[in-house]
Amino acid sequence: MTRIDTSAETQSTRANEAPALIALDWGTTSLRAYLLGASGAVLDTRASSAGIMNLPKPAAEGGFDEVFDATCGAWLANDASLPVIAAGMVGSAQGWVEAPCVSTPADPAALVAGIVRVTTLKGIAVHIVPGVLEDGALPNVMRGEETQIFGALASDPTLDQEPHGGLIGLPGTHAKWAVVSKARIERFYTFMTGETFGALRDHTILGRTMRVTDQQDLGAFIRGVDTAKDAGHAGLLATIFSTRTLGLTGQLQPEQQADYLSGLLIGHELRGLNEVLAREESDLAGKALRLIGNDALCERYRHALARFGCHDARTVAHATERGLHRIALQAGLIQSTASASN
Repeated sequence: MTRIDTSAETQSTRANEAPALIALDWGTTSLRAYLLGASGAVLDTRASSAGIMNLPKPAAEGGFDEVFDATCGAWLANDASLPVIAAGMVGSAQGWVEAPCVSTPADPAALVAGIVRVTTLKGIAVHIVPGVLEDGALPNVMRGEETQIFGALASDPTLDQEPHGGLIGLPGTHAKWAVVSKARIERFYTFMTGETFGALRDHTILGRTMRVTDQQDLGAFIRGVDTAKDAGHAGLLATIFSTRTLGLTGQLQPEQQADYLSGLLIGHELRGLNEVLAREESDLAGKALRLIGNDALCERYRHALARFGCHDARTVAHATERGLHRIALQAGLIQSTASASN
């Protein structure tokens, strides 16, 4: 597995560096909190299942304050002056306070200008980073991913040297692909790949013949990718039914069908992305790109990308905390020092 991790953090750094920032990645279903030093080194972490849709009580009754205190209260008890920055769905219309999206092309300065503050019941200021909107006939939006993208750029500035713009992929429920250039997000695309897979597996006839297994069948997955990649087929809606018919004809075993369907969907995602890039005088073949996300899922995408001729798709580690650190520096919440991304 290929993974980028340029962190300068060591055990001695953890021991010697004083806390300088509380950084929150607060999404729909979970919260991840980081205690960072001035250099960006991670000194401590906390995790909670209390995403914005899983609060212990309604927001109007102090639900966000309760989760924040439970997660970060011990850090603030040691130093109540620590600045706090947060990104993700916490800044959506359903969040603690709405931080309106900034428009593409977007750079860290635009995010800093769009920061919205909310004050907790105990008087702590939380600085919420806005999302990014690409307006147009088919608008696109991201919240949280923009911070990870700028964390990836801080870790790997070579992405800015790609002739047609660097490409950063964030596989997941709603996969994002962002074209980056001149240290800014130029444009991006969203594919509902993960959510579609779950819906088809759990709520359609395709799942009835599947057998769940802990083992990945790479051959079945690649077969799905290649089927989607074949331009001779009629597209996603026509090919997904083959998950069932290949099973009915004995060509796919029940334990292979989920991997085949996953390959089909990821293959169609990459085929669509490739077609968009081709219109911009680029494509996936031979392209250097970076992935942010779960290791196992990124590895699956690497196998799929290889079928499209892309063999340089490394995973960027610690993109979230590095992005939050970078934005906090630019916002003046912490003093500039040697960054952990150097």
